[in-house]
Amino acid sequence: MNRRHFLKTGSLAGITVSALGVTACHTNPGSNPDKSNQTTASDFALQEATIDALQQKMKEGTATARSLTEMYLKRIAEVDQSGPSLHAVIETNPDALSIADTMDAERKSGKLRGPLHGIPVLIKDNIDTGDQMMTTAGALALVGHKAKEDAFIVKRLREAGAVLLGKTNLSEWANFRSTRSTSGWSGRGGQTKNPYYLDRSPSGSSSGSGAAVSANLCAVAIGTETDGSVIAPSSFCGIVGIKPTVGLLSRNGIIPISKTQDTAGPMARTVKDAAILLGALTGADPGDPVTAESNGKALKDYTSFLDPNALKGKRIGIEKSFLRERKETMVAAYQQAIDVLKKQGAEIIEIELLKQTAPLGEAEWLVMQYEFKAGLNAYLKTAGAGVQSLADVIAYNQNHEAASMPYFKQEILEMSEKRGDLETAEYKQMVQKTTSARKIIDTLMKENKLDAIAGTSYGPSICIDLVNGDNDPGFYFCPPAAMAGYPHITIPMGMIHGLPIGFSFMASAYQEGTLIGLGYAFEQATHHRTAPKFLPTLYPGVG
Repeated sequence: MNRRHFLKTGSLAGITVSALGVTACHTNPGSNPDKSNQTTASDFALQEATIDALQQKMKEGTATARSLTEMYLKRIAEVDQSGPSLHAVIETNPDALSIADTMDAERKSGKLRGPLHGIPVLIKDNIDTGDQMMTTAGALALVGHKAKEDAFIVKRLREAGAVLLGKTNLSEWANFRSTRSTSGWSGRGGQTKNPYYLDRSPSGSSSGSGAAVSANLCAVAIGTETDGSVIAPSSFCGIVGIKPTVGLLSRNGIIPISKTQDTAGPMARTVKDAAILLGALTGADPGDPVTAESNGKALKDYTSFLDPNALKGKRIGIEKSFLRERKETMVAAYQQAIDVLKKQGAEIIEIELLKQTAPLGEAEWLVMQYEFKAGLNAYLKTAGAGVQSLADVIAYNQNHEAASMPYFKQEILEMSEKRGDLETAEYKQMVQKTTSARKIIDTLMKENKLDAIAGTSYGPSICIDLVNGDNDPGFYFCPPAAMAGYPHITIPMGMIHGLPIGFSFMASAYQEGTLIGLGYAFEQATHHRTAPKFLPTLYPGVG
């Protein structure tokens, strides 16, 4: 969940004033801004390697699943656990090499499961794995918890032949703990850093997944989103992220926030890799009834939509309000992206979606609190963890305050605990209001005959500030698709002062294929993805 959205819409106005102060990033004036870290960035043998490239290496015999896994594990040790110390990976998988060996044996025998066969993948630490790894949502209250079985999407990942490399750090409880939290921080994993400038935020809550993919710690990764948690860190970390339609991917076995808005989603360095991962994860699951809606709509392969000419003849609605913002560099980058769409043959129609969905923010906020309490209590009741309810989590944090809450508290957990059950009249009314975003989007698209709606994904990365919490960089385009449960893709849009920014396409339910095509065409026309260099700060010598 991207808590900054609520600051901007005013849903938390009055209790989050301290988070709005702009603060300077921490600097180390004695450091040399780059040289050892630049070497770390550029000397990796699998730097920017795609799934296709890794498969080609294994086909040729110049690499195996085991050797790839070993290289990524070494990369994690050098970049994540030492060197730049990104803190993107919360735990590596003790079984990773044995999985890789099994995949190599199958390949040798002539069995290939598909494009993910032998490919190392990281997953967010709120997704269950029935193995030796823990599932904790980054919370100390859940340390030691090992899930009884794989989440449905993890089963699908294993069936596809992927190597589970480990789990990624996240904003604790998927950023649903405090009104002034710092994205990328968890009690268990510490502070994840942005691989472009290490004193900058990776955003959240899929902070570790975004930073890990960008830093080449894995081939691809899985994040989760309620409102912005795949799109925002993908934008901040210069990668591609897809937030699917709610119902395309099962949430069974994922620590929940909102049954109305939660979904997992692929994070990758290219649109093609994200499309490959997405197809591997789809499937109806009796354990998550909403996935029944995907029958006849979900695909196992989204790569057929990868058309470099996909923008030609399309009608794209452009969020007009971002063109009126006062941050000239972002507006200029946005205008350049719009010009790319035009040059690729798209017809541009200026629209204003955000002003129609902004009034729904308060309802969304209340729905999340009700659903978080109900969902988390249901999850913990059968999880076999040391805590069995939200009330237990709150009590644990109070009893271990120095370790669990050194920088910010647990106001959101406490607010949620005070909510009633899902039969409460207020909850039902707020769900209806929140999901009215679907009608707003569908009507806007129908009346303007749009193929998709586009905008900036988010502004450039902010400073990590554990004292005041997150600031808001503006240009945030996640809420409409999040509230509607509709698909959303972000692609690198360029750089501002060395910080990545993203460009978004969204559309109506189950239009992932269309968005993948548009995102691919934009990507191929621009090639904005730039690998990070792990620079200490944007302001060398200041401090």
